[in-house]
Amino acid sequence: MPLTAGSPAAPPARATLLATGSPSGRDHVSSILYAPTAASLRAMTPGIAIYLLILAVALALFLGGRVRMEVAALVVIVALALSGQLPVHEALSGFSSEAALITASVFVISAGLAATGVADRVGHWIGRFAGGSEGLTLLVLVPAVSLVAAFTHQLMVVAMMLPALLALARAQHLAASRLLLPMAYAASLGTTLAVLGAPAFLLTSSLLRHSGQPALGVFSIAPLGLLLVGLGTVAMPLLRGLLPRRAGIDERSDALGGLDRYFTEIAVPRGSRWAGRTMEEFLAQYGSHLQVLDWLRHGVSLPRPFSPLPLLDGDVLLVQASAEELAGFISQPDLVLHAVARAGEALPQGLSEQAQGRARLFQAMLAPQSALIGLALDEADLPGRFGVVAVGLWRRSGWLGGEPARVTLEAGDVLVLWGAPERFAALAQFRGFLTLAPLRADPRRRHKAPHALLVLAASVLCAASGVVEPVLAFMGGGVAMMLSGCVPVEQGYRAIDLRPYLMIAAAVPLGVAMQTSGTAQWLAHGLALLLQGQSPSVALLILFAAAALLTQPLSDTATAALLVPVAIAFADTVPVSATAAAVTVTTGAVTAFITPVGHHGSLLVLRAGDYRLGDFLRLGLPLTVLVTLATAWITPRLFPLA
Repeated sequence: MPLTAGSPAAPPARATLLATGSPSGRDHVSSILYAPTAASLRAMTPGIAIYLLILAVALALFLGGRVRMEVAALVVIVALALSGQLPVHEALSGFSSEAALITASVFVISAGLAATGVADRVGHWIGRFAGGSEGLTLLVLVPAVSLVAAFTHQLMVVAMMLPALLALARAQHLAASRLLLPMAYAASLGTTLAVLGAPAFLLTSSLLRHSGQPALGVFSIAPLGLLLVGLGTVAMPLLRGLLPRRAGIDERSDALGGLDRYFTEIAVPRGSRWAGRTMEEFLAQYGSHLQVLDWLRHGVSLPRPFSPLPLLDGDVLLVQASAEELAGFISQPDLVLHAVARAGEALPQGLSEQAQGRARLFQAMLAPQSALIGLALDEADLPGRFGVVAVGLWRRSGWLGGEPARVTLEAGDVLVLWGAPERFAALAQFRGFLTLAPLRADPRRRHKAPHALLVLAASVLCAASGVVEPVLAFMGGGVAMMLSGCVPVEQGYRAIDLRPYLMIAAAVPLGVAMQTSGTAQWLAHGLALLLQGQSPSVALLILFAAAALLTQPLSDTATAALLVPVAIAFADTVPVSATAAAVTVTTGAVTAFITPVGHHGSLLVLRAGDYRLGDFLRLGLPLTVLVTLATAWITPRLFPLA
C-alpha cells in the first residue's frame, strides 16, 4: 500500500517520450537527456537563483549551530512563502503531510513500547540466546535491534535499548563498548526494512508522489533492508576486532548509588500473576532496573540463593529500584508497594478512596535539624501526622541495614512520599524538610506489554494490507497506546520530538520547491554532465556517496530533502528508475556510519560507550562500503525502469 493519499500527478515527460515507438524520438531523448551539454548549466532562471539563495541560508543555519534546527526549519517555510517559490498553502503543507503525521505517531508508539518494558525483554532474549559469547551476542543483537527499528523511530530504539544493553554487558562481563556501537548501527540498518523507521523514507515517499511517481509502500524497501541487515549480521561479528574494549559509562547505575536508585519494599498481592513463578523469571523482567536485597516471608528472611525459589502471595521484597520502576508499582496490579498496601488497611488521615486515585509521588530531603532524625519511619508516623505514606528511601551511602520502615532516619535522607496533592501543600510548611518536589519519572507499565505489542502489530498490518490508509493506521496506533494505558497521555505528548516533525514540515515544501523552480533538473543535468558515459551502477554509487557525505553535517531528513529531488530528476538522464535513484539516496542518508554526527543514535552511545571519533570510522567505514555496494546492486533490480 503506497504511503500516499489522492491521485498522482501526471507522468513525467520522460515516460511519454520513451513510450513512443519512433526511433527518432529515442534519438531526441538520448541527445537531450543522456548527453547533456555545458550550455544546459547556464540556463539558470531567477526562480532557481532565489531557491539557491534560500537553500544557502538554510544550510548556513543548519550547519552554523547558532540557531536551533527546528527554528531554522520554520525560517525555511516562511522564506519559501514570502519569496513566492510556493503558495502559502503549499509552504505549510508539510505540517499535515503523511510523513510528518506518521513520524509523530511513531514516537508515541515507541513511547508505549518503552514504557511497557518491551526493550528490556528484547535485551533479556538477546542475552539468553547468546549464552555469554560476545560473537553470538552480536549475531543475535543486530537482527533483533533492526527488527524493532523497522517499526519505531531509530533514536527511540537506541534510547530504549541503551540501559538494557548496559545491564547485559554487566551480566555477561563484556565491555559496553563492544555492544553499544553495533546496536546503534543495527538500529540504522533496521530503518531500511520498512519506510516507517526513518522519517527520511517517509519524506522520500512524499517527494516521489509529488513528482508523479508511485509512492513507496510500507514494505516496498523490505528486500533492500533484508539484504543490508543480513550483511550487518554477518559483518558485525567478523569486524568486532575493530571495536575498542572499554567499560563505558553507565550514568544510570553509578554503582547503584545515584539518586535514581531508591530502597523500597514491594509485596506480591493475592491473585498476582507472579505467585508461583520463580525469582529467576522475576529478575528476567525487572533485573535491569531493580536489585533484590532481601526476601521476606511472614517477616522472616528466606535463605539464598533466591533464583530457584517461587514467589507466594504476601511475600515482601526489599529492593533498590529506579524511579521509573518505583512509579510503575503504583499503577500495576501484580506488584504493590508494601507501604501503600499496609496503609490500605487504615487509610491515611484524610486520604479517601477518591483522593487515592489522585495520589502523586513526591520526594523530600530531611533537613539537618529535622525532628524526624533519629526516628524510624514507623515511629515517624507520616500517615497520621501528614496524611502521606513513605514508599521509598534514598541514602547517600547507598546502603541500608534492614527494612526501610525500621531504618533510623538521618540528615540528607531523601524520602519518596505518596499522597494527595493537597496534603503536600500542607507538608511544605513543615520545617523538617529542606526540599519537597514531585518525583520526575515516567512509570514503567510492564503488565501492559502485550497490549503495546498488539497495538503495534495492528497498526502495521492495517497499513501494510491497505485496509486503512497508513497515516490513519499509525495515528490510530498512537491513540490506542494512550487509551489502553500503555503510556499516559502527557507522557505520549512529551515523547513526540518536534525536531524531526518540524524538519519534515520544512523538508516537504523545500523538496517540492526544488522541483517546481527547476533547480532539481538544473542540478541533475550538471551531475549528468559530470557522469557522462558512466554506467547506471556507477551513477547510483555516486548518488549514495553524495548522500553519505552530506548527512554527516546534516540530518538524514535534511539530506533526503535536498538530494531526493535531484536524484529523481537525474534519473531522467540515465537508464535508472526515479524510485531506485531516490531510494539509493535515502539509504545513503540513513546508513552512512562514517562519523557519529550524522546519526543521533550514534551520539547517544558516544559517552555511554566511552567512544572516540576514530572508533566510529574504523568500524563504520568498511560497513558503509558494504552497504553502498549492496544498495547500488539491488535498487535497480528492486525498482526496475518501466
